[in-house]
Formats: sequence, C-alpha cells, structure tokens
Amino acid sequence: MAIIFGILVGLALGLTGGGGSAFALPLLIYGLGMATKDAVVVSLAAVALTSAFGAVTAWRAGLVEWRPGIIFSFTGILGAPLGLAMGKNIPESYLIMGFAVLALLVAAAMWGKAVRSPAESAVVRAGIGLGVEGSGAVCSYSPDGMLRFTARCSFMLALVGLGTGFLAGLFGVGGGFIIVSALMFITQMRIHQAVATSLFVITLIGLAGVGSELVQGRALPWQLTGLFVAGGLVGMGAGRLLARRMAGPTLQKLFAVAIVVMALFMLAAGLGINPFAATGT
Repeated sequence: MAIIFGILVGLALGLTGGGGSAFALPLLIYGLGMATKDAVVVSLAAVALTSAFGAVTAWRAGLVEWRPGIIFSFTGILGAPLGLAMGKNIPESYLIMGFAVLALLVAAAMWGKAVRSPAESAVVRAGIGLGVEGSGAVCSYSPDGMLRFTARCSFMLALVGLGTGFLAGLFGVGGGFIIVSALMFITQMRIHQAVATSLFVITLIGLAGVGSELVQGRALPWQLTGLFVAGGLVGMGAGRLLARRMAGPTLQKLFAVAIVVMALFMLAAGLGINPFAATGT
C-alpha cells in the first residue's frame, strides 16, 4: 500500500507540478493508519526525496536559478524545524483541520490558474516550456540575463522562504504551489525556471526538517518511507509521460476537485464527524 500511495502522490506531482504533495499526509494517516505527527515527518521525507529526482533532472537541463533558490532555501531550512516544533504542541485534530484549510487554498490556487492562465498551467504540469514573465516583481533581470539582487529583493525572498519552510515543517508539504508563485512574482522568473528552482528548494527544506527530527531522536520508519518514495518516483515518471498527452487545465481542475473532497473529509474527521457513519463503514 505504501508503494501504491507513493505512486498516486508521484503521479499527481508529475501531472500538475504542484499540489500533489497535499495527498501525501491524508494517505499516510487514513490509508496506512499512521499517527499525524509521525505522518508529517514521513510525508516531508517522501516529498523531499521525490523532489530531489526532479531537481537533478532540472539541473541537468540548466533550469535551476541557484542564487534565489539558495536564499529561499536558507531561510526555509530555518523555518522547517520551527514548524515541526510547533506541530508537536498542537492537538492532532487542530493539526488535521489546519492542513485541510491549507489544502483548500491549494485547490483554489490550482483551479484559478487553470481558469485564468490555461497555457501556464500546462507548463507547470509538464515542468517545461517557455512560460510567461511575471509583473510587478521586486527583483528584476539585467539585460545580460543576470538577476539583480537588492536588499529589498533578498529580504522578500528570505521572508517567503521562511514562511514556506514553516508550513513544510508544520504540515509535511513541499509548498511548491507557494514557491513557484512567489518566485515568479518576486523575481520575474519564467514559469519553467520557477518550477525547477522550487524542486531544488523543496528538497533542501524537506531534508533539513527531517534531519532536525532525526537529530532529536525521532525514529523514521525507513522501510515504509523508502517504499513510499519508490512509488513516488515511478508515479512522477508516469505523470510526466502522461502530461505531454493530456490537457493541462482539465487536469488542474480535476486535481483541485480531488483535493477539495480530501480536505472536506479531513475537516469532518478533525471535528469528530465520521463521514461514513451513515453507511455503517
């Protein structure tokens, strides 16, 4: 089941490029029966290691923007342990409900992107393409193609990176939907560069969060995590192949609906309501 669930998460990541990691936590909790706080760490490890595969591919293609990615990652690495530490002091029901609210925001962002920018959602889904430059960016590129780093530019990258790392540690998500949007808005980065750089950032933030837990003595179920990651890599590869043959906006909407259903289920569970009580299951 760990392999199958990993394939589902990887397939979602490969098809949509963002939002797929929102499936990891509920699958671990409700599918594999893990405690929420343990599932957060496994989800974080699985998302980080799966993203690492995509980051290496993007690096070989020359798509990763290293300087903004490093700034983003540095503060994200500081934020992830903070999120993990806070999560330990939050009741499990509240943590589940908070994740459900975050998942609803992910779904809304995915649906909105598919409606407003169908071509862009296809690029995000496939992870490659020409993309569209952002507007109103804090950072800008010079004519020679180098990103101009000002104090304001670095501060904004660091601030959003810190928030993303905190959410990653708190809920075990990669935060790619936040990172991609932030990089495009702050730096005028093209969409395919933003997706590639986000994979690099997710990898570092996730591994830092998991590393901090291991240092503090938390036991990570390596076999289960390894099977989940293996399935995720298979799913991501299949998702990338399917992405080239399927309509991006339709897929974005489909996954947005699936995330909403999952989030509503988690909200009900967090409130102590059994969605299946009426059927006797």
